[in-house]
This record gives sequence, C-alpha cells and structure tokens, in this order.
Amino acid sequence: MVLVLKDNLLDTAWKQDHVQEIVLNILNQVKNEGDKAVLELTKRYDGVDLEEIQVPKTELKKAYSQVSPETVKALEFAAEQIRFFAEKQMSCLQPVECSHIAGVTLGSRLVPIQTCGAYVPAGRYPLPSTALMSVIPAKVAGVERVAACSPPSKGYDRIHPAVLVGLDIAGVDDVYCMGGAQAIAAYAFGTASVPKVDVIVGPGNRFVTEAKRQVNGMVGIDMLAGPSEVLIIADETASPVSVAVDLLAKCEHDSASIAILLTTSRELAEQVEEEIENELKTLGTAALARKTWEENGKIVLVDSLDEAVAESDQFAPEHLQLMTAHHDELALKLRNFGSLFIGHSAPVAFGDYVSGTNHTLPTMQTARFSNGVWVGTFLKMSSYQVVTAEGAAVLAGPCAHLAGVEGLLAHQRSAQLRMKK
Repeated sequence: MVLVLKDNLLDTAWKQDHVQEIVLNILNQVKNEGDKAVLELTKRYDGVDLEEIQVPKTELKKAYSQVSPETVKALEFAAEQIRFFAEKQMSCLQPVECSHIAGVTLGSRLVPIQTCGAYVPAGRYPLPSTALMSVIPAKVAGVERVAACSPPSKGYDRIHPAVLVGLDIAGVDDVYCMGGAQAIAAYAFGTASVPKVDVIVGPGNRFVTEAKRQVNGMVGIDMLAGPSEVLIIADETASPVSVAVDLLAKCEHDSASIAILLTTSRELAEQVEEEIENELKTLGTAALARKTWEENGKIVLVDSLDEAVAESDQFAPEHLQLMTAHHDELALKLRNFGSLFIGHSAPVAFGDYVSGTNHTLPTMQTARFSNGVWVGTFLKMSSYQVVTAEGAAVLAGPCAHLAGVEGLLAHQRSAQLRMKK
C-alpha cells in the first residue's frame, strides 16, 4: 500500500508554450547571420552589448585575482576528484581485436570526438562546478578541442570570474561569452568566431534544452535535461533533519525542481515535515525553497522498502538517496536512477560538487534508458575488419546468398568477386 501524506506535486511535464517557435527563429537567425545575430541576441536577452564573443586567454588568468583563494582551492579539489573518476572510467574502456575465422580479424577502437562545446548556465549565482563537470571528462577522453560558453553574469557584463577559473582549471581550449538558444545555434552551425562542434553538453533552461532538441542530429548532444529531481528512500534510522535539509537542497535549485521522500516510517515522515518548517525559518534561500516544496514536494508512506524500490524505479529520479539501515543491500535492487547516493553520509550535494561523479544527469524519467555525462559521452567505439583472401573465401558464399535474398545484386556481385577461384 502507498499512502501519500503530502502531495502537491504539479504536472512534471515541462510546459513549452511558445518556446519551440521562439527557439526556431533564434536558430535560423544565427544560422543566417552568425556572430552578428549572437551579439544582437545577447544584447536583447542578457542586456549586455559585447564587442566580441570569444574570451581572451588573459581574461581567464585575470579571473584568479577576482575570486578568493578558498574558491580556487575548492575548485582545484573538486577538479582532482572529477578527473580521478573520469580517468578510472577511461581505464575500463579497452579496444578489442579478435578472430573467429582464419583470415578474418574483427576489432573496435575508441575514437575521441574531435570537438565539443560545453554549456555552463548562469543564473542567480555562478556555476563553476558545471564548468568542471563538462570539460574534464572531455579532456580525459582525448577530445582535440574543448570549447565552453556561458552567458554574461549579472553585475559583471562578462562571464563570472569563478566560472572562468573553473574552466581554466578544467583545461578548456576556447571560451565564449554567449548563452541561451543562440549559443547552442553557434555551436551547431558555426560562426566566424565560433567553430562548429561535434557534440554539445551541459544543462540549461528550457530555451537551451529546446535548442539542443532541435539541433540534435546535426550535432550530438548529451541529453535533454529538465527540472532537477531528488528522491530519498528512508527508514526509521534516518535523521529527520538530514532528510529535510536534503529535500530543501533540491528545492532551492529552482521552482520547477522536484523533491520526494519515500519512507516506511510514519514518525519520520511527520518529523521531516516539522523539520522542513524549522529549516525554512533560517534558510537564506527560503522564499524559493518554500515555493518549490509547496508546489513540487511529496512525502509518501510505503509498507516496505521493496515497495519503495518499485516506486523509485517507476519514477527514475535524477538523484536517488538511500538513508536506510541496510542501504548496501537495497542499492543492488535499484535499476533506474541518474546517480545513486548510498548511506546516511552521502548527500546529493557531494555529487553536485566534490565527490567526483558527474552532476549532469538524466531527468524526466529518462534514467530508465540513459545515463549522465561521462568520458563515454565524448568517445566513439568504431569497428573495423581485416579480411585476407583466405577469409574472403569463407565469407563470400553466405554473403552472396543473403544479398540475393534481399535483392541487392551489386552486393551479391561484390561478394562473388572475392570468392576463391
């Protein structure tokens, strides 16, 4: 039995309104007018009149003097963890070469994409962590040229210094001051200042997401990210304060974020509601967090942890926290999630910043069939074959027959020419 104790969850479908049409017009404008369009749209939407799109290397170095030493140190620490994990992922990917028929060698090799463009959002606060999460895996994968862009930050009329420092620490090659759908268009079509890329990665608002959807196929994309999500599975061993704060941590992202608690303990559920109210009294982001919790928060009482697993797998959350007594056993039963946080001491915040896993993750139930950004996002597993005359003699007959069955006579002739005479 599932008993919903608190449910004001709005329709999770991301309403598009006129977004598709607006984005299509922006894409066409940038495609036709290039840099001129990007600069005009930046002035229109960001209120900043830029002379050029590309950020000089000197500006990245200058940014270090505009942030605190503690910020630099924290970014360097986070970068070290992200790079470590990306390198471990890379080490697990190996080329393959094998032979099952004499004279026929089959293989596959890892080929990095040539160029990628990272999108680093800018909102109420700078997001240097996204700079690290997007650029570092690409560099570890061996991408030849990694570009990054971010909109002008409020109060700076340029990219926020903390983001520039993050990009520099990550090892970015080129940086552009641009955002919104126009940035995605510049990456996809190329302009005089912004060379076309092969893959676009990074989260953004609904205009950025819609732009990525529309250019997908012309370039590769990581995913179509929607509002951020957390689902917490907890039992009576969980701290009500920790659960409450972890839910509010998601709620302070934006008003469309989703925060859900599944618990076997009615007492915990009631205590969490109380603690949320207590935390909101002193939380600096209380106005936004309260609005999000009231509109998109949910507490569900379940009969068993197995029932919680079933509910969670159906929702397929972006972030999934396990705060139970036997969390290791429970983790093995779960299938659908963007990233899993196991144990009472593993809040989503660690994964957002410093543990080393990537925070660009699938949302809106797409964790049922996809994963977050990782080194593999920037790699192709390309196959090859080497066939000698000896091998061709074995392959040609069956190949010619199947080509004939499918009515592809040139294919049939191509195989027959390789038959041993």
